[in-house]
Amino acid sequence: CAWSIERPPGDTAGCTFCHTSSEERCSTCHQRHQFDPAVARHPEQCKACHWGKDHRDWEAYDISIHGVVYQVNKWNPQEFDFSKKLADADYVGPTCQYCHLRGGHHNVQRLSTVYTSMGMSNADRGAPLWKEKRETWVSVCDDCHSPRFARENLQAMDEACKDAGLKYTETFKVAENLMLDGMGEPMPKDLAPGWSGQHIWS
Repeated sequence: CAWSIERPPGDTAGCTFCHTSSEERCSTCHQRHQFDPAVARHPEQCKACHWGKDHRDWEAYDISIHGVVYQVNKWNPQEFDFSKKLADADYVGPTCQYCHLRGGHHNVQRLSTVYTSMGMSNADRGAPLWKEKRETWVSVCDDCHSPRFARENLQAMDEACKDAGLKYTETFKVAENLMLDGMGEPMPKDLAPGWSGQHIWS
């Protein structure tokens, strides 16, 4: 919260629909007009806020293997019985709630995947706190996978974040050099949008 409130209003406009104070409200997930735990256990409840350009969590889940398993089986009560408490549920694949609200715990950050804490993008920074969080992350995955599988995937994500960080730095350097060369005009006349809304490239 402290990190977000310093950002420009345009960056946080989407956040304020749910996060109007430092604490979330029950109706954020449980729907004010249909206060039913079975409804709150559907991952679409998270989609209301966690999608779009500023945090593409729903899109990432939806196209993941876990999201595909959910989409294919969500109407089958034998595969996803949302009437059961999360602690008792035997889902064929994980939902947002299954991992982040494990056992019915309401602190979503408690079982976060470490990658988005306070805007930091690299999970393995060596501090004891991160080691503990990473082991907790692995313990969630080993409900269905082996601990080795979970650790290998966590390491692969570390490497992807490191690569992305390098690309991000390179991109900013290119943009900085363009500005220094006087080529930083955001909308040159010969690259203005055409009638179709697409850019015309010379």
